[in-house]
Amino acid sequence: MVRLGQGTMAKRKRAVKKAAKKAVRKRAGRPVRKTPALPPVRAIEAALAGIAHDIRTPLTGIVALAELLASSELGPRERDWAQAVKSGADHLAQLASLIVDAVRADAKGLVLRDEPFSPKALAETVGEALAARAGNKAVSATTTIAPTMATLVSGDALRLRAALENLADNAVKFTHDGSIAFNAHSEPAARGPVRLVFTFTDSGVGLSAVELKRLFKPFAQANEDVARRYGGAGLGLVFVRRVARAMGGDLTVTSKPGKGSTFTFTAQVKPVARHGPRNDTRGAGTQPRTLSILCAEDNPFGRVVLSTILKELGHRVDFVGGGEAAVQAAARGAYDAVLMDLVLPDIDGFEATRRIRALPDKAAAIPVIGISGHDDGTRAAAARAAGMNFYLTKPVSPLRLAEALARLPSPRMRGEMKDS
Repeated sequence: MVRLGQGTMAKRKRAVKKAAKKAVRKRAGRPVRKTPALPPVRAIEAALAGIAHDIRTPLTGIVALAELLASSELGPRERDWAQAVKSGADHLAQLASLIVDAVRADAKGLVLRDEPFSPKALAETVGEALAARAGNKAVSATTTIAPTMATLVSGDALRLRAALENLADNAVKFTHDGSIAFNAHSEPAARGPVRLVFTFTDSGVGLSAVELKRLFKPFAQANEDVARRYGGAGLGLVFVRRVARAMGGDLTVTSKPGKGSTFTFTAQVKPVARHGPRNDTRGAGTQPRTLSILCAEDNPFGRVVLSTILKELGHRVDFVGGGEAAVQAAARGAYDAVLMDLVLPDIDGFEATRRIRALPDKAAAIPVIGISGHDDGTRAAAARAAGMNFYLTKPVSPLRLAEALARLPSPRMRGEMKDS
């Protein structure tokens, strides 16, 4: 005979009592309360965000390596191939970031970047990508950017571009023939934020009033025929709208079946006053130095990418897999700089940097460049507070990394800063 523990027997007794009460209510004609069977949308979105984050890690490496390849000595045809690989991987990485960011925006609020960028240049980039995708289907695509479009603002260009490219993808996806028009303009304000307005108008399949009501519901397509013919999870527009609202704007749509649709994306950004070019002569007339660099990176793929870039730039590189090992290696004073991933298995990059800054003598002055897959403003501020000299986001651009390394203080300058 199998003996049951007291806990198991107590659970069974409670279950029996619950079933008995349920039976009594049925006999008495009283309605049985049922818990509504709602789909676990939040749990599914969180799982998708986790998957997207894992996918983004190798994609950012592919982007960086493709950029490095495209800048090497290639023939015109091979360079076009490298640029195509970079463009495709960059697009996929942006879509992955869109999913991660939109889930975060709905769950606990999205922290946006606040960096200068040109809305006009961004719109031109989106227009070029739209034309390339539409050309594969023999669909004409036009881009119209208002002459009065703001030339310089401050905001989150990375997420804005990801959202707009998702809308461009949808326009091409649901337009078999005809045309797609992309328009961009800004609405200046005497004071306060600038409102950016982007519209995509297509001559595609269009949507009925009933289908429009379902359009922004998670995991819902316009109808079964759309789901069967075009696929997709029904999440793209949901995520784009969340990002738009996090930016103080919105995503709206007007449509007619068989006539096409118009999607309007708005966002608020800060105006930036233009100044004359800075007279920055740091590094002018000097040859790049060969540096001995310590990299704190635990991801094998990330190590391959950084090793390839740094060696191509002419530097020597050693790797450690944790923050504590990075502090110990920096204490030996054998390196010119540290590349510090912010997410490490023991102590994070922030704490490791703080410990490096507390080292004795000149070891405390070694330059530290933070690297992270997160691109929100809080991480950059925390990196500066921890004592990092620069903060780069993945994918690590070879050009940006080379510029950061070139701007690092020389050993003599570091000694002077430490002594002072």
